[in-house]
Amino acid sequence: MPSHDFRKPRLFVDAALESGATVALEPDQSNYLGNVLRLAAGDGILVFNGRDGEWHASLRGRKRPDSLEVATQTRSQDRLPDLVYVFAPLKHARLDYMVQKAVEMGACRLQPVLTRFTQVARVNSERMRANVIEAAEQCGILGIAEVAAPVSIERFLGDRNAERLLVFCDEATEVTNPLQLLKGTRAAAGIDVLIGPEGGFAEEERAVLLRQPHILRLSLGPRILRADTAGVAALALIQAALGDWSGEAAAR
Repeated sequence: MPSHDFRKPRLFVDAALESGATVALEPDQSNYLGNVLRLAAGDGILVFNGRDGEWHASLRGRKRPDSLEVATQTRSQDRLPDLVYVFAPLKHARLDYMVQKAVEMGACRLQPVLTRFTQVARVNSERMRANVIEAAEQCGILGIAEVAAPVSIERFLGDRNAERLLVFCDEATEVTNPLQLLKGTRAAAGIDVLIGPEGGFAEEERAVLLRQPHILRLSLGPRILRADTAGVAALALIQAALGDWSGEAAAR
């Protein structure tokens, strides 16, 4: 696989990509490239759409870039690991952080769930998608993680594929070696990692969770972590034991 080019700006475009194609830029993209990055016609950038891989493109326009011409493919499309990040939403900047880090850690889908102690009743899905795209642009990621609509924890559990591994990060479970525990677990049908709200799960919610098939209760150590920190820690453990850090990732 060609090495990543960390010097050229990367831009997500919602258009088909092929050699010779011309893609119009959105106003905010034009402003960012021309006024923030100070790029002009003829300068090269990398573009991707989550479907056709990554391509080198040249900017076009007079006063500032308003379109780009696609040239050659630099990387073919890959697939994100079958890792779904399921979480109780947080407020504003902490939710932004959580979304960005989940994308950086390889999640293919972000599923907000509403629990009894969830702090936020409404989720701005457009803002979440903007954070997904920004993280993918900055980190050389080719796929765009799906942003799912919020659902209740009960509906999520009722609709999910029971063959998938459900990693339940439970502060009430006994502290053990989480990496060793994960390495002894089967996850052939994909992984859902569940992070609860700051106030934890209600007892009736925990009881329903513990009745789920193919569930793994995971301790994240002797300290209580904030929900956004817990998400990063859990995803790192899962990727190291079962995901693409281990070389045994299940492709989406």
